[in-house]
Amino acid sequence: MAEEEHQPSEEEFLARVEEQLKKLKVSDVLLQTVYTVSSLGFRRLSAEDRDLDQAKLAIEYLRAVVPVLGESIAPELKRDLEQTVANMQLAYANVVAEPAPEGDAES
Repeated sequence: MAEEEHQPSEEEFLARVEEQLKKLKVSDVLLQTVYTVSSLGFRRLSAEDRDLDQAKLAIEYLRAVVPVLGESIAPELKRDLEQTVANMQLAYANVVAEPAPEGDAES
């Protein structure tokens, strides 16, 4: 017969969460958010999921946050993130410059 697995109590669970929060750095959370927002932003520029308002919001967010990360991340990583922002801005400009498809009421 298999031994029953111990289910942590709410108190044990909260203690574990608290321990994890002590190890977590704000820069780690910001960096993860930057990766997520950049992925979403590029997706919103794709023909399948195009939403230029959301793409522009992603660009503006990245333009604001990447400089704030500044010295909290390695210089190479900062340079890569700055290049990501530049690439997204270029992709946005290219999409905006595309002629609207025939019969498309949106501009």
